[in-house]
Amino acid sequence: MNQSTHCSVTNSRSSRRALDHWAYENGVSLNFIQPGKPQQNACIESFNARLRQELLNASWFTSLAEARACLEAWRKEYNEDRPHSALNNRTPEQYLAEVRAGR
Repeated sequence: MNQSTHCSVTNSRSSRRALDHWAYENGVSLNFIQPGKPQQNACIESFNARLRQELLNASWFTSLAEARACLEAWRKEYNEDRPHSALNNRTPEQYLAEVRAGR
C-alpha cells in the first residue's frame, strides 16, 4: 500500500536524505510543497494561524518553561476539548470514539 504525504522543504541536506530514505523504506510518496505556496497545505496553515492568534500573539512568556506549559495547555484543549468543523463539530476524542466503535 503506497501512501502519500505533503511536506515542506527542509533546509538540511542530511534531513532531506533521511526523510527520503524513510519514505522509500515505508512505501510513502513525498509531495513537496512549492516555496511560497502555503495554500498547498491549507490545513497546517489554518492550524498555525489559530496557534498564532490564540496563544502566541495573546501571551507574554517570561520563561521557556512558562511558554512550554502554556503551549501544552493550548494543545490539550485544541486536541481534546475543542469541536472541529472538519469532524462535523465533534471533538477529536468524540470522533475517535465513534471510529473505534465502528460508526
